[in-house]
Amino acid sequence: MEYLSKECYDNLVAELNELINVELPKVKDEIAEARDKGDLSENFEYHAAKRKQGKLLGRIRFKQRVLQYARVMDTSHLDSETVGLFRKVEITNVDTNTTMSYSIVNPHEANLREGKISIKSPIAQSLLGKKSGDVVEVQVPSGLVKLKIGAICLMDETQ
Repeated sequence: MEYLSKECYDNLVAELNELINVELPKVKDEIAEARDKGDLSENFEYHAAKRKQGKLLGRIRFKQRVLQYARVMDTSHLDSETVGLFRKVEITNVDTNTTMSYSIVNPHEANLREGKISIKSPIAQSLLGKKSGDVVEVQVPSGLVKLKIGAICLMDETQ
């Protein structure tokens, strides 16, 4: 089971509808048009359209599976005492004294440019369950980093 925010759930549903109702009919038309051109064994357009259809059907199945096991999380029952899913946390690198702020989200919403990191990332995993003032060590690609947790709040409170 995956917990999603309402926004992420709505985006996934909209994207799935777009794939099924717009993209899939286009690909089926491309296949039909290519099939009308004759010999299928040497018809590049037909094979390209079939590959495109296969990729599209794979994406549709993936989105359907995600939505099948998805649950929209009610954030009103969450506390802002500990770091967890759908919380925004301010962390400071102890060595460089640089402060960063990240929202911890499910992997489907992760977007570093927007300051959203996946709950499955090494940084988020090391922060889970910790409280403000705690110092954690995180193994990142560049080495071991010490992070001090600052303010913690629910994502809804910051928007």
